[in-house]
Amino acid sequence: MVENLAQVPAADWDRLAGADNPFLRHGFLAALERTGCVGPRQGWEPRHLLLERDGQVIGACPTYLKHHSYGEFVFDWGWAEAYERHALAYYPKLLCAVPFTPVTGPRLLCAPGADHALVCRALASGAVQIAQQARMSSAHWLFTDSQDSQALEGLDLLRRWGCQFHWHNQGYRDLQDYLDALTSKRRKQVRKERREAAQAPVSVELKHGDELSEAEIVQYHALYCSTYDRKWGQPSLTLEFFLDLAANMPRTLILILARRGGRAVAGAHLLRGQTALFGRNWGCSEQHRSLHFEMCYYRGIEYCIEHGLARFEAGAQGEHKLTRGFMPVRTHSFHWIRDARFRNAIAEFVAREREQTAHYIRATAEHTPFRSAADG
Repeated sequence: MVENLAQVPAADWDRLAGADNPFLRHGFLAALERTGCVGPRQGWEPRHLLLERDGQVIGACPTYLKHHSYGEFVFDWGWAEAYERHALAYYPKLLCAVPFTPVTGPRLLCAPGADHALVCRALASGAVQIAQQARMSSAHWLFTDSQDSQALEGLDLLRRWGCQFHWHNQGYRDLQDYLDALTSKRRKQVRKERREAAQAPVSVELKHGDELSEAEIVQYHALYCSTYDRKWGQPSLTLEFFLDLAANMPRTLILILARRGGRAVAGAHLLRGQTALFGRNWGCSEQHRSLHFEMCYYRGIEYCIEHGLARFEAGAQGEHKLTRGFMPVRTHSFHWIRDARFRNAIAEFVAREREQTAHYIRATAEHTPFRSAADG
């Protein structure tokens, strides 16, 4: 276990993480640490797990000691409150996740050629052992991909389901091709919103990290922070973090900026993987009709079509995305609860929650914005 990812050579970590998911790369996770986004003061203490064989790292897990449940997007506040009512401590807990990032991906990283199931079991068992020895209330694995979910399902863990809305590229040649796939009602809605955004007295531009000036990043960060100021929240990502990403992951970071008079008045930041685009945050100092939809959804869809990306994930939750072509997708998390009494009660809760989530996904999917074959 290491308490600073800088202790792990980037090449060793990235060999396990792969190149598809940018949030798992050494550059992203280490940037969170060195720019003050995570650490003891933030309640995210790195405790990254490593599995070695013959002196070589064959498995790893981005893991944190958590002193709260902020920035996770799999909500267990009710569990913490139940512990508190019984004069028990829910925090600290052990968390395997990417901070502030509700994006599905590998959590139990495995070296190419190694036995994935064996590595996953060893990493998961190691996390539980650490939590047991420290008498923590629980250990959690959030937004696991299908391979990790299959490995974790064989262990004595509780499984939760969630729902997000993702846009999938069906081989569209251009944006018009995508619009033609929508029903008439939804096609008119998209065109109306894009028309309204175009009428705003701003110019919108998409730039990669290596195309951005420091001033543009500073302006975007101020917009990003303003969203939290209005909602009485605390911004998680520092200005230094964005500058770090622009310098060290220049083609991964994307900013979409709306300017008026040469200054950014609205912005969104996204990250690009090999096969997918991930929308993360938005901020603005001026309100313009439909500009949020244009910058957070339609520009991303255009980008995916232009660059041949298969998927666009525009953040957590948000059934309003459905009418704009984002379809419901089930997400997964796994949880180990040390106290058997609480485990039994939570098990009943997550069983009911899974049924409700399955029903919600089926119900929302019925309201597809896409034309059926019968529509011609």
